[in-house]
Amino acid sequence: MRDFKEALTERVKETERIIEDYLPPVKGRQETILEAMAYSMKAGGKRLRPLLLSETCRLFGGEEKEAAPFMAAIEMIHTSSLIHDDLPCMDNDLYRRGKESTWARFGEDMGVLAGDALIVEAFAVAARAFMTTAHPERVAKAIRILAEKTGIYGMIGGQVVDVELTDLQISKDTLDFIYRLKTGALLEASMMIGAALAGADEAELEKIGQIALDVGVAFQIQDDILDVTSSQEVLGKPVGSDEKNHKTTYVTLEGIHRARAEVERLSEEAIGLLASLEGKNEFLEELIRMLITRER
Repeated sequence: MRDFKEALTERVKETERIIEDYLPPVKGRQETILEAMAYSMKAGGKRLRPLLLSETCRLFGGEEKEAAPFMAAIEMIHTSSLIHDDLPCMDNDLYRRGKESTWARFGEDMGVLAGDALIVEAFAVAARAFMTTAHPERVAKAIRILAEKTGIYGMIGGQVVDVELTDLQISKDTLDFIYRLKTGALLEASMMIGAALAGADEAELEKIGQIALDVGVAFQIQDDILDVTSSQEVLGKPVGSDEKNHKTTYVTLEGIHRARAEVERLSEEAIGLLASLEGKNEFLEELIRMLITRER
């Protein structure tokens, strides 16, 4: 395929356009919360989840127009989690993606509300797909996946355990549980929704879920590595947060070398499973390799 970086730049721009199309206008008496939502959504980021969603949809023969509402929805939910992560009651971070975090810019109260509002808006946006689809049962399945992977058995459940065990020594099994839910679940949602919208069967959905889980855990371990080895200038957010907040990470448990080896193992497993599928999407394979081995 042509240069991956060039293709990625183009697809990120298109993803940005899709996301902005679904953002509510900043006007009315609740303008402050709408501004905080827009500020958070437009603060940058790699748009990995909507990209994974659309590319997985394409892998199974679907089209981007089918995926568009869910691309916006998944990024809204991801952004809501970042807003809440940065709050004083959580990680107490003042910066995100090189800019002031949402609560630091708009106040703690608006930070809480902006995160809540984006979760609710995500489901309102996803539900719009019913108005244009020829396959309502696929949309219903996608919304169910989105809810399950966001909620108590997904991202929020992982965050609960993570918060409760801050300052405590935890086992590798517990850390794996947190990573599978807190980070892996939303990546699972992205890829599984893309597959579901394109009509993938249950066996294919299960395989896609495992690929996404491998990617999610590897992504979080790489995040642990970067928190130790990178800088705020490169990463766009404070480094050393894990140590500051007394959090157990894969690096603190296993060390840098074993952490890097696990990232490589999970990466190869995910790519191997992807290759076993009937459909092919070279861009998706390169995207998975890039996000796992990223330096920022």
